Amino acid sequence: MNQLDALRGTTPPKPHDARAIAALAANPGCARRALMDGAGIDKDALARHLGHPAPFGQSPFAITRGNAFEALVKADGCAELIRMLRELLGLPIDEVAYHDVENVGAHLRHTHTRALIDRAARGEGTGTVYDHPLFTLAIAGHTAYLEPDVVAFQLGGRFHIVEIKSFAVVDGQADPAAVAAAARQAAVYVLALRTLLEELGHDPLRVAHDVVLVCPENFANRPVATLVDVRRQLAVLRRQLARMTSLDRLLAALPENVTFDLEPDGDGRPARPVAELADAVRATEARYAPDCLSTCDLCFFCRDEARQEGASDLLGRDVRDALGGVASVREALALADGSRAPERGQEEIARLLRGAERLRRECLA
Repeated sequence: MNQLDALRGTTPPKPHDARAIAALAANPGCARRALMDGAGIDKDALARHLGHPAPFGQSPFAITRGNAFEALVKADGCAELIRMLRELLGLPIDEVAYHDVENVGAHLRHTHTRALIDRAARGEGTGTVYDHPLFTLAIAGHTAYLEPDVVAFQLGGRFHIVEIKSFAVVDGQADPAAVAAAARQAAVYVLALRTLLEELGHDPLRVAHDVVLVCPENFANRPVATLVDVRRQLAVLRRQLARMTSLDRLLAALPENVTFDLEPDGDGRPARPVAELADAVRATEARYAPDCLSTCDLCFFCRDEARQEGASDLLGRDVRDALGGVASVREALALADGSRAPERGQEEIARLLRGAERLRRECLA
């Protein structure tokens, strides 16, 4: 048993889906999250046993509304989607074809997806829209299976991920938090499709960084499509996945025999003493930010921990993304004045912060 398996203990690893992978990119500097996701820890079960459950999940009404809107967009061979793609991407009317990959059966979907994408990339197929494709992505040694809403292939050699969401666009504006979450999830699919193309010997950059976001317009059922640039989300996601595939440094910093095992009893209920489990979790460094409340199952535990430690200078997600995972004002200032050595991947950010500090001193002088 390796160290990551020992961290998980007797519980089988929890598979990653696109939402979970997208959430990784929301806090790229959190060692606690990197270790737990690398080991496949069920963070929801962990949080509930610690007495800090996170109230995540959509309401049944929201799920029903979302399914109905997606069915509308995909009805009649994605006719409504194809109409929008013609307007948005300039798809020729006479070169449109629809493939439902799900029709081949679940066990063959990934193989069939690879074959269809390979043919399209070679210019041997006329496919434009691929429904229910199945991609894979390696996450810390585990294979995650991902199903985007649609992959649209435009003649001219460009692939576009299509993400269908049920939040409304009102007068051309949508909820920024909802758009950001959709962008992070779409970035996962872009990375997975680029990885597939690279494995097949094609240029991965043939997958556009502009994804097609489809939402209802003005609370009506009529869908509207727009392009969303996910380059920043891709950069953050790559950093976090690279961090998860090289966890040796984080594992080496852990005290000996630390485990997050819930020690379930014969009925499958967690039996480990809560205080003992909490001490094990605190042995890993967390980088809590208010944004964690919408993305991480351990958010309430980490918030309580941050309050007890008196943390009051935590940076939000946007600033952390821009600063490569730097978590607080105190840490940013320490990197700027050279009193703190940058961690792996923070060298360029530290150089920029030192330059900004020199400019500040010059201006004050």
